[in-house]
Amino acid sequence: MTVGRDEPGEDIRQPVGRPRGGDSDWLKGAWITAVHGLFYRPEGITGEPEAIEFVLSGGESVLLTCASDWTLRITPGGWPELPDWCVPAGQWQFSPLANLPVPPYGGAWTVTGTEELRDEKGEVREAVIRCEDGDFVVVAGDTMAIRFVRP
Repeated sequence: MTVGRDEPGEDIRQPVGRPRGGDSDWLKGAWITAVHGLFYRPEGITGEPEAIEFVLSGGESVLLTCASDWTLRITPGGWPELPDWCVPAGQWQFSPLANLPVPPYGGAWTVTGTEELRDEKGEVREAVIRCEDGDFVVVAGDTMAIRFVRP
């Protein structure tokens, strides 16, 4: 997967895999081994996460976050490290998301394709990561929302 930071001047990790672009299959063929929400701990981990990290086999990860304008940012993750913007770091925590199923047989979801849904300005608002057993639907808002939809 090739993902880059949307802010100029930020450090960009070395990309791997297919190029990422709107409505492309930038994650096709990857194996998702875990999905974690990133929570601001003083608020508890019972609400919606501030970010969602998809952990891939081989140690890579993809981080989805929402901006203040409710657009979705897709960047390389640093699993198991917290993103740089988690300040102070002691107030943030990754946690598995209870509303998602456990990975299927073999311990991973196999990605068959991706889709980015955009607003009238061309900004990504929702990402769909299609897997053999169902789809992860990630929506940006005030916080992140994720659901798993079976076919």
